[in-house]
Amino acid sequence: MLEKRARDEYGLELNVGPFGIDSRLAHRAQKYAEAHGKDAEFHKAVMQAYWQEARSLDDIAVLQAIAEHVGLNIENFAEELENPAYDAAVSADIDLAREYGLTAVPALVFADKYLVMGAQPYATLRQIAEKILAENRE
Repeated sequence: MLEKRARDEYGLELNVGPFGIDSRLAHRAQKYAEAHGKDAEFHKAVMQAYWQEARSLDDIAVLQAIAEHVGLNIENFAEELENPAYDAAVSADIDLAREYGLTAVPALVFADKYLVMGAQPYATLRQIAEKILAENRE
């Protein structure tokens, strides 16, 4: 179902990575990338690695290869990810998500007002954007 929807609606072929992994290491790596100005590039590469290349995001070697690919310094990469500041930042994100009442991913907040949880079709997201535009015109 997910694969068909991705193909039909977005033109993407999925080759999904393993389910049930602990993604905390990948989240810490994302914080490392963010601290070095490569967060968008790293995020995109991680999504491709998981959703299209079936790579496991709980594998430090996979994350290091992605980091190197986007131009991050990988010297002492594994040790860098043990930095308590990155883990604290991930915990803060999780706490904030709980504060918002998020129970599904993805979760999108539009105009600091509308929360949309779970994978939604393009038409739903467009409807919300149009509603916000109409409200702003009033």
